[in-house]
Amino acid sequence: STEGALFSPDGRAIAAIRSTRSARQVVRPTLTLIDVARAADAAGARTLATDWDRWPHLADWSADGKRLIVTADDDGLVPVFAIDAATGARTPLSSREPGGSYSNVAAVAGGKLAAIRSSLLDAPECVLLDGRTAAAPQPLARLSGFTPAHDWAECESITTVSTDGTPIQSWITRPKNARNAPALLWIHGGPIGMSGDGWHWRWNALLAAAQGYVVVQPNPRGSTGFGQQFVQGIWGNCWGDQCFKDLMAVTDAIEQRPEVDRARVMAMGGSFGGYMTNWIGTQTQRFRCLITHASIVTMAQFTGTTDHPAWWYLEMGGEDPYADMPKYDRFAPIRYIKQWKTPTLIIHGELDYRCPIGEGLNLFEALQYHGVDSELVIFPDENHWILKPRNIVAWYDSVLGFLGKHMA
Repeated sequence: STEGALFSPDGRAIAAIRSTRSARQVVRPTLTLIDVARAADAAGARTLATDWDRWPHLADWSADGKRLIVTADDDGLVPVFAIDAATGARTPLSSREPGGSYSNVAAVAGGKLAAIRSSLLDAPECVLLDGRTAAAPQPLARLSGFTPAHDWAECESITTVSTDGTPIQSWITRPKNARNAPALLWIHGGPIGMSGDGWHWRWNALLAAAQGYVVVQPNPRGSTGFGQQFVQGIWGNCWGDQCFKDLMAVTDAIEQRPEVDRARVMAMGGSFGGYMTNWIGTQTQRFRCLITHASIVTMAQFTGTTDHPAWWYLEMGGEDPYADMPKYDRFAPIRYIKQWKTPTLIIHGELDYRCPIGEGLNLFEALQYHGVDSELVIFPDENHWILKPRNIVAWYDSVLGFLGKHMA
């Protein structure tokens, strides 16, 4: 598959991100140059920077057509890079010291780059980069209307060694001088994706930090930005295996930190993060409460209800969900529902076609049947994500209200 195609300034080449789908190997997006005159010829495509173990996101060409400007998830950050169109040589164009995540990068006059930059403590703002070296961003304007949170909140990147010796990176966002505070383990979706040093209204750590919580956002197996083999660790029907162990290793480490009250730690997530929250509910009683959004609780049965069964077949490693359902469901939370004891809030959009609402209803009924303290919140006019402003406010009210009841 090919995406993000951009013509070179002279119109002779097309830059694109290409990848091949396989049930055995997770996708590997690569930066590819296509000679327009030879576009129908396989030899007319040339892959760049094949030695770079990151997934590039194409942003722009330099004005002279000699370099491609890309961003990429990279160890919890999203920096800017230049890729030489002739040699594939890579040059960092943003300094790592201030951290943050860049998007919407565009080449402007004088060889400089305009971009949008955000961090866990600051909303997206327009910045300028030098365009030649790994420079710090120069602010262009404050347009978000938000005041940076550096005066009252702080952010830290930590690394935890997992059960197989692999380092797991996590972000911690907390009130300044936090001590013995309740902690929230926020598990990202995908599962292929990354919790980065960037701002988002959907799951904004500052809203929880403002309520006195320490927010931990780990990047377990399957996260992008830590190498292809790390992403491969979630590919196939293994969702409840090493990724779960990574998260428990992070939780072990978090419980030892002085700013965290180890008796008040909870877990929550959406989509795959919701699945993992469900798996956690059936595998351990260590968390004070759980919040699961747009989640999956079945596996084999989920195949025929999601809007992307073709991708699901690949994601599960090509296993046949109809041949041996108990085997296919070895990591299905519903199989172990009788082990679930932790109080839980279930949130779902009724128009969710990726993870249909039946998954949330199935889970709620099962928890109610087994006497588990559980609540259900349904948004009739929302899909996989909560998008309408009034509903976003209601979502945060529901989440923070549930936390206030169970984390006090």
